[in-house]
Amino acid sequence: MPVAHSAWLWFSVLVLVSWGILGIFQKLTTNYISAESALVWSVVGFLVLQPFLYDGTSLFTFPPKALAWALANGFFNAVGAGFLLAAMRAGGKASIVMPLAAMYPLVVVLLAPAILHESITPVQALGVACALVSVLLLSTESKEH
Repeated sequence: MPVAHSAWLWFSVLVLVSWGILGIFQKLTTNYISAESALVWSVVGFLVLQPFLYDGTSLFTFPPKALAWALANGFFNAVGAGFLLAAMRAGGKASIVMPLAAMYPLVVVLLAPAILHESITPVQALGVACALVSVLLLSTESKEH
């Protein structure tokens, strides 16, 4: 594997592990407090980490277009997180809600060719189909308890 790919691959694996653990904490949280309160405390947790991640570059030195995209990112991240927590609070099982919500890249796959001018290979399309089948299998409620 070329070195250029290894960094993004490891970061992707770290996302997988981090968000996998996150799903457990989200369910534990929404067992005790509302989705809205959980979202607020999630933001607080995010802000606590920022001093360790922020490089000190002025927040306003970026082009307005970049800032607009970043604000849209934050908006849709918060909306998605709010609905995810609401699904957990409404009684959704973490083992079903998280894999279903984790299919959000499907939206990217469908829109990337038109908006980002990226192409999807047949093998990647097959991967998407397999992911959809896996979510369907995970989401199927068993009659046995």
